[in-house]
Amino acid sequence: MLTRPESSERENAIAAMRAFIESSAYGPGDRLPAERELIGHLQISRTTLRKALDALEREGVIWRHVGKGTFVSGHSQDNGLGTIGSLAGIAQQLTPVRMMRARLCIEPAIAGEAAVNASKEAVTRVKLAMDRARRAQSWADYETQDDLFHRSVAEASDNILLISLFEQLNRVRRAVAVSTVIRNTDRPPEGHSSFLEHERIVAAITDRDSKAAYDAMRRHIGSVSARLFGEV
Repeated sequence: MLTRPESSERENAIAAMRAFIESSAYGPGDRLPAERELIGHLQISRTTLRKALDALEREGVIWRHVGKGTFVSGHSQDNGLGTIGSLAGIAQQLTPVRMMRARLCIEPAIAGEAAVNASKEAVTRVKLAMDRARRAQSWADYETQDDLFHRSVAEASDNILLISLFEQLNRVRRAVAVSTVIRNTDRPPEGHSSFLEHERIVAAITDRDSKAAYDAMRRHIGSVSARLFGEV
């Protein structure tokens, strides 16, 4: 059977896009380069690229948000908590405030468990993550280190289900938060409120005070939500 040239070209473009995503180590919630860059990298036309993106979006590999870009949603295999593709769909329907309210429900409980179960090594990793966030020289670096701080708290819970829940929540958080926060400085100021809030979380975990860790994390996330989005 003969294959129409345009069909073959589209399939080749789809395969090339899959290979590009995998070889570039993009993860769920990560934003892909702009169309112009993809066209140059893959050496295809804009029309062919858009057909490939349409196909990948229907398959749940990517999702697109008008005005923000194209994001990786991952393959459709089951991860035990629903597909990554379905998480991307959730992200598209969430406002930043509702995302923060979900964090308020989950992360304080994780911090409380970390205070009970953290090993000495895990406490050390949480402290190091806190220090790296404080030393960040730009907002981009701070956001990376802040992400690692919260992940280290989750890992300190020593509970694989809670860690997995955090990872799913964090994937949605990254997708929702992209391009929604505007910064007025190049880096966090010396008196950035999250620094002290992180210290209180770490102190509670170090003291094995589950309630204090829960309360400190809840105050921290509430403070971030109020500062960035004006409400909790």
